[in-house]
Amino acid sequence: MKLQKGKHNCMIDVQDVKVGHVTLYEKVDEENTICTGVTAILPHSGNLFKQKLHVGSSVINGFGKTAGLVQIEELGLLESPIMLTNTFSVGSVKQGALTYMLEHNEEIGDTTGTINIVVGECNDGFLNSIRLQAITPDHAIEAIHNATTHPVEEGAVGAGKGMQCFGYKGGIGTASRVVLAEEKEYTVGCLVLSNFGKSDHALFADWKKENQDTPDGSIMMIVATDAPLYDRQLNRIAKRCAAGLARTGSNIDHGSGDIAIAFSTANKHVHHSNSVVDTLTFVRDDHPVMNQLFQAVVESTEEAIISSLKHAETTEGRKGRVLEKAPL
Repeated sequence: MKLQKGKHNCMIDVQDVKVGHVTLYEKVDEENTICTGVTAILPHSGNLFKQKLHVGSSVINGFGKTAGLVQIEELGLLESPIMLTNTFSVGSVKQGALTYMLEHNEEIGDTTGTINIVVGECNDGFLNSIRLQAITPDHAIEAIHNATTHPVEEGAVGAGKGMQCFGYKGGIGTASRVVLAEEKEYTVGCLVLSNFGKSDHALFADWKKENQDTPDGSIMMIVATDAPLYDRQLNRIAKRCAAGLARTGSNIDHGSGDIAIAFSTANKHVHHSNSVVDTLTFVRDDHPVMNQLFQAVVESTEEAIISSLKHAETTEGRKGRVLEKAPL
């Protein structure tokens, strides 16, 4: 039995999560088009460095250039926005997010340690003149400032502006599910940056189109939940994104960077504390609600990918290349 969708069927159904975009689109000349952007996910509205969240990740296929996953794996804590952009702009976006966080935390790098900025990417070079490196640190800061709790704009926006999926126009997609556990209700929201799959591997049997020589591509899958989970459990949550991805028809190709990050908004971890120990409340692994949470991840990941196709419009990019809107 399928789970109930969230109120907006969107990542922001997880209370206090914010998402913002910056979209760049400019025909530079006959050959070049800037067709790219930045998407920022703010896990909560407070100070992300001083109130960290438990986080996990899963590298399903590692053909990617993300930043920040090493410390996520080691410490299991999220202390920055999660930023999404194109492959060649990870550095610029990381710099912008770092500047934003330094402005809001004078102690970083001075009276306390450094900060782990998390950036995910996909290669939008089929449509975007990626060698022009049009994204600047200011675009990352702008995306963070644009983040709201309003329903997320989907399709060819933000980091998804130049992305492709199954040979059609891909990009940003999101969905959510609700899990009921006794008298409690938990929400799982997924946001994807879809940029994978060949057009000859049809998502639906009646899709007919000429096969374009699009790259293997990648996908970033970001999961948010208000269920009280800690990093080991969130690693398990992130792994389930692979099942949702596979449901759409992905083979997780050699050249595809398929990466999932999952965080919980419950149990904030305070940066400044003199306590020797912390206490933590979390869902039991063997409680039936864990399987429901896994199901919520699979369903919301699959639907988020479909939604990225559903909302993306036909887009023309560099060298006159066109990615059509999927016939959904």
